[in-house]
Amino acid sequence: MNGSEKIPKMQGADIAGHAYSARESWRVFEIMAEFVEATERLSCIRPAVSVFGSARTPVDHAYYKLTEEISRQLSDAGFSVISGGGPGIMEAANKGAFFGKSPSVGLNIQLPFEQHTNPYQNISQTFRHFFARKVMFVKFATAYVVMPGGFGTLDELMEALTLVQTGKTRKIPIILVHGPYWRGLVDWFRDTLVKEGTINADDLDLIQIIDEPKDVVDAIFKYYETRGFEPSPAEREMLLSL
Repeated sequence: MNGSEKIPKMQGADIAGHAYSARESWRVFEIMAEFVEATERLSCIRPAVSVFGSARTPVDHAYYKLTEEISRQLSDAGFSVISGGGPGIMEAANKGAFFGKSPSVGLNIQLPFEQHTNPYQNISQTFRHFFARKVMFVKFATAYVVMPGGFGTLDELMEALTLVQTGKTRKIPIILVHGPYWRGLVDWFRDTLVKEGTINADDLDLIQIIDEPKDVVDAIFKYYETRGFEPSPAEREMLLSL
């Protein structure tokens, strides 16, 4: 093959590269629109609690029923309940809130499998981008309630811990529900991460392990008993930098 035969192929690749770059640039506007739409739709839901857990938990499982009861009590206590909007624990969270006194909010994500929108939502918002959705979970949360779950649940838990630990968001209660499920992870944090010096011992104070629905609600109220649920002016500025 001589040099002249290579030129058209190089030009073709160059054209394809420019087309891809143009698509990437336009995607920024799509992301902006997703943030703007979600912020406007969710601006009225405070105070709110974000609830996480497995999409694979069946309706007749004890974790589903526990989540439903926690969410119902949170809703009746005046908290909007935010879930990922899908099946399993997310559905249980929305269902409990839906039949309570405060809004049930679902932040759904477009996935090639597993995720479908559950019917127990007063406010529903669908995202294409995980990172935009994750910002909304944090931005509007007065507390995090983390039920048993898999990689997605762990991702949300670690995201919250990292943001609070690094001062990128305000400190909020982060509650792990059902001690037998979470105890091994927290023990590993203490026995390995603290021991190796990769986190500080007082970072463990960011986490509470609670088993009973009423105790979850009481722990959130106790945390805020000396201040209001609304972010302070300094915290509002912090949330703008998420």
